[in-house]
Amino acid sequence: PMLATGNSSIEAINLIKSSGVETSNIKFVSLLAAPEGIKNFKKAHGKLHLFTCSVDKRLNKNKFIVPGLGDAGDRYMGT
Repeated sequence: PMLATGNSSIEAINLIKSSGVETSNIKFVSLLAAPEGIKNFKKAHGKLHLFTCSVDKRLNKNKFIVPGLGDAGDRYMGT
């Protein structure tokens, strides 16, 4: 997955934690991240381990990672 704004990831982690999982047992892995998303994610879940393969330059006005992967989901699913 990609970490753009971080909002979806933050909510996913909130859901996992609300079910009783300790932060120390959660690891977040992404293929690609934007600096804005990392900052937002760390603000919400600062003690959580975050791993990414690459950090791109920024988000554009549409909140897409630049240069990013394009629409990776559509490409993967062939839609």
